[in-house]
Amino acid sequence: MTGDQHPSAALLAAQAADAQVAACIAAGESFLLEAGAGAGKTYSLVETLKALIASHGAKLRQRGQRIACITYTNAATAVINSRIDGNPVVLTDTIHAFCWSLVKDFQGVLRQLVSTLDKWSERLADSQIAVAGQRVEYELGHRRITDTTISLHHDDVLSIAAKLLVRPKFQAVLADRFPFVLIDEYQDTNVAIMDAIKENLIGRPGGPLVGLFGDHWQRIYEDTCGHVADPDLTEIGKKANFRSATAVVDVLNAIRPELPQAVDDANFIGSAVAYHTNGWVGQRRPGTGGGHWKGDLPAEEAHRFLEALVAKLANEGWDFAADKTKILMLTHNMLANEQGYSNLAKVFPYTDLYIKKQDEYIAFFVDRLEPACDAFTRRRYGEMFELLGSNAPRFESHEAKLKWSTSMVELVALREMGTVGDVVTHIDAGGYIRLPDQILKREKDAKEFEPLEGERVPDRIELTRKLRNVAYGEVIALEKFINGHTPFATKHSVKGDQFDNVLVVLGRGWNVYNFGQYLDWVEAGQAPADKQDAFERYRNLFYVACSRPTTRLALLFTQELTNRGIATLQAWFGDDSVEAFLP
Repeated sequence: MTGDQHPSAALLAAQAADAQVAACIAAGESFLLEAGAGAGKTYSLVETLKALIASHGAKLRQRGQRIACITYTNAATAVINSRIDGNPVVLTDTIHAFCWSLVKDFQGVLRQLVSTLDKWSERLADSQIAVAGQRVEYELGHRRITDTTISLHHDDVLSIAAKLLVRPKFQAVLADRFPFVLIDEYQDTNVAIMDAIKENLIGRPGGPLVGLFGDHWQRIYEDTCGHVADPDLTEIGKKANFRSATAVVDVLNAIRPELPQAVDDANFIGSAVAYHTNGWVGQRRPGTGGGHWKGDLPAEEAHRFLEALVAKLANEGWDFAADKTKILMLTHNMLANEQGYSNLAKVFPYTDLYIKKQDEYIAFFVDRLEPACDAFTRRRYGEMFELLGSNAPRFESHEAKLKWSTSMVELVALREMGTVGDVVTHIDAGGYIRLPDQILKREKDAKEFEPLEGERVPDRIELTRKLRNVAYGEVIALEKFINGHTPFATKHSVKGDQFDNVLVVLGRGWNVYNFGQYLDWVEAGQAPADKQDAFERYRNLFYVACSRPTTRLALLFTQELTNRGIATLQAWFGDDSVEAFLP
């Protein structure tokens, strides 16, 4: 509501979209609600659930049926459940847990399908254990086979569900249990799962009714479906923005004119400015490393520009407290230096290996060891064991437990002053936390490899040896950055979040992003036919970053822009809000 108590333009637009959703449900039609950033997608999803509970809840309970609400994180599950007061007629669960609940009782079929799954044929051959009458389970998400159990990976569960959805019997079982299936953040659905839903559930006589909620412009994960179109799927645009000030929404509407958003308060102006560094005189970075750095400022200059712009914005009223302002670093030119893991970054040939945790060491440290050490220092031992999962220690005596406690105290201290190699060696020697098999193999290979005369050390062994020499404190800094414990943030850690102010630093160094190229393609009116995937990847990340602030948005391009690129920014921000910046 605005100050005069009349419905705002955003509220009217939202009500119109929600009315269309209600009409689809009344007509028994599946639908897709496309809700841009700040439109209140979760609100619409929750209101739809409440309406279904009111209109169908009694009948569903009588028949032993439920409404399925599929999410992608446990946090989203908790939020939705809290808003519907945990109503038992709704099953709110992550995609993996939901799919497992559907397939787990088909034990015979599961055993038949295991050998057809990716990464299982080699494992089965190596284990020399035949698939016979074992119980197929999904608990820790690690692939394992014994004489009694077959344990599935997270990806296996989705693959099996996709394979089973083509079977009429399975479709009937699903529709009978869940007459309504609502999917939150539909654009992040696994491609195979969404294809199976489209082909076998949407428009199927006898249901279920499928409702998709999300925004395909906010698809930034690989192997996900993005936009979904189907003749039996009614698409509804929610043309509202309850998050951002008028200046920010104006930019978003210029970027995305096909889904214009109405603001909630036209008097809430805010600001949106783009700064470029084309006026800098000096030698920019060359196109080494596959061209990923070409045209960017040298690291020390990029840092100087950022510091100067932060000072300028602070003088203009920006509050750079971590809970007020986020600096989104869509560049790896200076990020490692800013965050304190520059030596760690130099070890890896590609940023995705550490930022996306594709390297086994980084994945174990960031996802398991660091959270577990944090839980240990807080004396939350149950939480620690859960975080370690299959890597957790097993105790056969009280004495072993005391030794473990001493070892953990030493490990916590060693993290602060030792190297990666020191930490790994301590863990392996203690025997209380199990290192992943991939790390054990890499440790063995790095230790034992002796090159013959003239033989080159393999890249993987060289990387492992260099990584072992890095101070583990840099791993701690990386973990804090990845998980959003700093004023800086990655693209993934802020998706869905909002902040008063957002400063986006755009440059080179990502091997899959080039924002200068994106601006050029926009000004030209289209991307080359063979670059459509790249165009969407650039566009979506740019849109996600620009749509986070409530009040102030600023962009800083450290890479050199073409005249075309600057023209694109001027079309979006206005001529007066695109500035050549020099410290």
